[in-house]
Amino acid sequence: MWLLFAFLTAFFESLKDVTSKLGLKNVNEYVLTWAMFAFSLFLLLPLLFFIEIPNLNQRFFLALISGGFINMIAFLLYTKAIKISDLSVTVPLVSSTPLFLLVTSPLIVQEYSTFSDVIGIILIVIGAYFLNLKTQEKNYFAPFQSLLTHKGSQYMLGVAFLWSFSANIDKVGVQNSSTLFWAISNHIFLTICIFPIAFYQAKNLFLSQLKTHFFTLLPIGLTQGFVILFQMKAIEIALVSQVISVKRLSTLLSVFWGYLLFKETNIKSRAIGATIMILGVIVISF
Repeated sequence: MWLLFAFLTAFFESLKDVTSKLGLKNVNEYVLTWAMFAFSLFLLLPLLFFIEIPNLNQRFFLALISGGFINMIAFLLYTKAIKISDLSVTVPLVSSTPLFLLVTSPLIVQEYSTFSDVIGIILIVIGAYFLNLKTQEKNYFAPFQSLLTHKGSQYMLGVAFLWSFSANIDKVGVQNSSTLFWAISNHIFLTICIFPIAFYQAKNLFLSQLKTHFFTLLPIGLTQGFVILFQMKAIEIALVSQVISVKRLSTLLSVFWGYLLFKETNIKSRAIGATIMILGVIVISF
């Protein structure tokens, strides 16, 4: 059952990317990011009546505030990356988070890398190379140059870097509450914090865009809510590392959606790159 829930997590994660990409054609990226979390609460808030509310301590609130602000910046960058670049290029770069975890995990939670971690990270780097490889180019360093110069890739690498911090902070938050309560608390916190930014950036368009594009934004929030629900359910049954490894299949699905719905090009090398990056994540996780 955990495998089914993990696959559903990956599926809804990819749908969230697709609905976000479609929504960004008409909606301000700040408004869309806020709606992603605000509308997810339609699914998440009712769960507070069915779960046990844990005793909360200072470490929980420190983790919530610090992790919340990091995630706020990360998700705003995530949305910007999806807006300006192909899904098949940007989304798989999220899999590079373990590369940064080599540095952040020892600093925050005193967890150190193993030999399999190094092999997995090498695979992730190779995958990132194929992701940006264009067969007609003779410059074999061009894919790495693209990673460093392309705005969408820069934003998504920034997301991966920030998530290497928030992933460790999430662990602290869960240890001082519960898995589902932590997820719900995060979404409430992000909804509150992103609101003034979205309202300021969209100016007088905020309310009108919410009203006009409500049925465009609602699926984005609901898919985000389903991602969390299925992920938490899978984590209850299996190891976190196993669930996240399967969840990363969403990057391959996003490559497929990018080709099918948005007619993105160079899809063969991007699919190969995404697959290699997923293999790297699996090696690290197991």
